[in-house]
Amino acid sequence: MRVQPVWRWLALLLCGALVLELFFVLRIATMVVVDPASTSFQRSEAWQLLNAGKLGQWHQQWVPYAQISDHLKRAVVAAEDDGFVDHDGVEWDAIEKAWERNQRAEEKAGVAGRKPVKIYGGSTITQQLAKNLLLSGERHFARKGQELVLAKLLELFLTKQRILEIYLNHVEWGPGIFGAEAAAQQYFRKPASRLSAAEAARLAVMLPQPKRFALQPQSSYLAQRARIVMRRMGHTALP
Repeated sequence: MRVQPVWRWLALLLCGALVLELFFVLRIATMVVVDPASTSFQRSEAWQLLNAGKLGQWHQQWVPYAQISDHLKRAVVAAEDDGFVDHDGVEWDAIEKAWERNQRAEEKAGVAGRKPVKIYGGSTITQQLAKNLLLSGERHFARKGQELVLAKLLELFLTKQRILEIYLNHVEWGPGIFGAEAAAQQYFRKPASRLSAAEAARLAVMLPQPKRFALQPQSSYLAQRARIVMRRMGHTALP
């Protein structure tokens, strides 16, 4: 008598999962021709700014791919995902290394008691876009699995150029600062189309921790990393 309700719940869960995946497919398909107005991550950040009474600090302006400096495109690809033009959305070697790092983190957490385990990503630009566009900020393996599926869908429906265009227009570059145009205006008082190689490299190395580096724009680490990225930019291919 109890088996039938269990199967009903499982069927409902499966239907819900399928509906969610269909929503994701349709959302990504529209991005072929429609510029996404915001991402899930941005909406979460906007809510936090609103609650803090700081929504006026929000800065974002969409600019087409052609109006973003090639220096910035190369710098971001060199710093974040140097295999971007060649992979299919996922770098499995990087994920394997990330898994190994996470296993070591789990072991250390077990020894330390209640210390939370950090989930390392090993994410490509496509995966980062998938996460920011459509997923929550939670870090767990189920979400990571969904991220991989969405990355494959992005690569299936969109060109590499379109993926990079959307990414550069929505990625965070500081508190309330989203996209290449807002970042260029905020840090260099110029449009994204006119960024120099050095300026682009500095913006690119901010991406892993944009809020932290927004408070330390002159840090020696940023300058050192920017020089490394600049040396790599000359060998970086663009879509």
